[in-house]
Amino acid sequence: MSQLNNIQSTINYIKKELESIYSSRESESIAYILLEELLNYSRTQIQLNKTESIQDDQFAKVKEYIADLKDNKPIQYVLGEADFYELKFKVNRHTLIPRPETEELVHAIINENKEANLNILDIGTGSGCIPICLAKHLTNANVSSVDISPEAIQTATKNAKRNKVQVIFDERDILNWEIYEWEQLDIIVSNPPYVTNAEKEKMEKNVLDFEPHTALFVSDHDPLIFYRRIAELAQDHLKKGGRLYFEINENLGREMTVLLEQKGFSSIQVRKDINGKDRMMSAIK
Repeated sequence: MSQLNNIQSTINYIKKELESIYSSRESESIAYILLEELLNYSRTQIQLNKTESIQDDQFAKVKEYIADLKDNKPIQYVLGEADFYELKFKVNRHTLIPRPETEELVHAIINENKEANLNILDIGTGSGCIPICLAKHLTNANVSSVDISPEAIQTATKNAKRNKVQVIFDERDILNWEIYEWEQLDIIVSNPPYVTNAEKEKMEKNVLDFEPHTALFVSDHDPLIFYRRIAELAQDHLKKGGRLYFEINENLGREMTVLLEQKGFSSIQVRKDINGKDRMMSAIK
């Protein structure tokens, strides 16, 4: 086994290969993430075993990872999983990569709803990160989730099993919600498509090339279409005093407030994320 293929030299190799697209700090962080996955080691174990040999097949896998990263493939898709709210989720081209601002939305829901046995509906399953975390942290919550993508439903179902929670997943088109039966609900939450086509040009290539466009984009002429339809569902199926939570386009907070006022909701709040952007909303029926 050549000296090239030990942990430390592999870290150096990854950093050098990625230096053209990432900063030195980012490259080092990615090197550790890749080796944690490859070796099933913690970061501490990697640091304590830097002279340990890397097998030829493992080093070949490192090269595959690097080729994908150089193609701008997000590291979560390279590894096939993402961390979210201290849980791990399988992700693929049919599901968005869970974002930190969505963690903030989940955290708010958990903190503000301490009652047991809540009936909760999540709309736009994706990887299942929102409903799974709510099922994990809210006492005896009855959590269901819908998505138009059968592949997303499959992935989310696997993630629920992986994280040992019970969530009911259904393939449904929320824009035609009237054709389905719904329970009376205590909470409706959604992170629907909200990026306008006009905003595409500002987005990173790794998002545009790899993440599912149907989960991201809405038409410029009606960017609130999903919120309007979900609010109408909530008018019919959210209990009195029930709560509606959204992740929103940071540029449309005022329009969202008007929409929810017109639909008869009260206690409407636009909430800022950790970066000071209008990214979340809540309202009460």
